[in-house]
Amino acid sequence: MSFIRPEVVAQLLRWREALAAVGVTILGLWALGRGLGRGDWLLQGVGGVLILGGAVVAWAAIQRARFRGGGQGPGLVRVTERQITYMGPIHGGAVALSRLEELALVPAGGGDRHWMLHHEDGPPLAIPLSADGAEALFDAFAALPGLDTARLVAAVERGDAGKQVIWTRRARTQLPRS
Repeated sequence: MSFIRPEVVAQLLRWREALAAVGVTILGLWALGRGLGRGDWLLQGVGGVLILGGAVVAWAAIQRARFRGGGQGPGLVRVTERQITYMGPIHGGAVALSRLEELALVPAGGGDRHWMLHHEDGPPLAIPLSADGAEALFDAFAALPGLDTARLVAAVERGDAGKQVIWTRRARTQLPRS
């Protein structure tokens, strides 16, 4: 029997990386304060490094947490060596990031939304936002040249009814072919 409500546990799990990074930053602040109080330059340096590292990791973790869905949707997403693979109950496929032409977020039936990956090798691949493992797409999409991660996160949070084109290869530097 758990004394914490399941909704609270789900939110804590969603934000776990950001919470850990904030903890490292707080530890850095403590070390810096102790070092300043004692005149210990080594402790001050360690504190400064922990503050800087914690802040950088916290920024990235907050973006990932905002991007992360529930993971309770249909299908399974895997990202391996610059290739996105989706295995769904009805359809699936794989797309190499080097072959990706356009990334869009489109509405689907029942209020759900899908990532639509248009690529050179065939029909577009639709991946539900809530698919298991879809949080790995953030890092894969962030590797696309010229992609604005703030725009990516904002599109996920917005929930507009229309199609949102997040990135296109046209007028961008192409990824090297693998």
